[in-house]
Amino acid sequence: MASLKLFIPLPLILYLLLPSTTTACDPSGTVVCKGRSYPQFISSPTVGSYTSAKLTLNDFSRGGEGGDRSECDNQFHDNNELVVALSTGWYDGGSRCGRMIIISASSATTGGSVAAKVVDECDSARGCDKEHAALPPCGNNIVDASADVWNALGLNKRLGVVDVSWIIAG
Repeated sequence: MASLKLFIPLPLILYLLLPSTTTACDPSGTVVCKGRSYPQFISSPTVGSYTSAKLTLNDFSRGGEGGDRSECDNQFHDNNELVVALSTGWYDGGSRCGRMIIISASSATTGGSVAAKVVDECDSARGCDKEHAALPPCGNNIVDASADVWNALGLNKRLGVVDVSWIIAG
């Protein structure tokens, strides 16, 4: 019986077996704010069932640190509203405007969940300018939430950043 010998080049084997060192979420550039360099992103990790994210605190009200009206409805929002801004990739050009997401905190002290409305983009691609109140770009995995979202989750707002997961409701 004849045997078949198959030659597969080593680079191809390595390419197929080793994890990729680049992803669609790699920075697309950098921007400098006050002498510090920040990465810019045009994409975010894939949205799945309970996507991991960093929850940050935002003041969506007039005069709040976000600077301008929300992208989705061109309005300011009170801190007692359950509203969020999503990183550029997750915001997806506004396709998630008005959608409800369920945010779950898995910290030892809370473990709660809350539904919040997407009203804005947490711009991961631009920043450090007047339009963004001189703030640097957001990371590519940010759910930027109102104080009421933090309160509903039982989180200490002084933490500033908390690991959460989220999913699109219904």
